[in-house]
Amino acid sequence: MSARRFKVLLEFDPEANAWVTYVPALDHISTFGDTREEALANTRELILGYLEATAKEGMPMPAGAPELELIDLEVALA
Repeated sequence: MSARRFKVLLEFDPEANAWVTYVPALDHISTFGDTREEALANTRELILGYLEATAKEGMPMPAGAPELELIDLEVALA
């Protein structure tokens, strides 16, 4: 069994009172959890399911994670 590493964006959504994750390398699939740990566990399951479905359908495996950069962007308000 081999392991792959994926970049995951994790953020807290105060309106939903939940932690939300996104996996950019896999079509931005997303899931959530009540805690960070639950959200990350759900993300692992989601990634495995995504990769299993990709293999089952004979689709090419994603090449790898894109480079991500978190920046502050200033926007002038009128």
